[in-house]
Amino acid sequence: VFSEIESYLTDSCTVAIVTSDGRMIVGTLKGFDQTINLILDESHERVFSSSQGVEQVVLGLYIVRGDNVAVIGEIDEETDSTLDLGNIRAEPLNSVVH
Repeated sequence: VFSEIESYLTDSCTVAIVTSDGRMIVGTLKGFDQTINLILDESHERVFSSSQGVEQVVLGLYIVRGDNVAVIGEIDEETDSTLDLGNIRAEPLNSVVH
């Protein structure tokens, strides 16, 4: 796990994080520690809705606690830039149930 996250760090990748409460946060990974606390820069939350487009809430420099990380993955910036988020409709994610 650490080597994969470290590769995101060394490549200055844009990553998407799905939190255990169902939020999706996108930003540039700047650092992490042994408990997977993540530091993101230029981050924003993508808020999904079934009735209107995806809202992007600017967060800036942001820390996500490791115990709240459900999924982390690299974003293909070329593909992401072509998405028309204003026209995407989707149900918000539910919280992760353990």
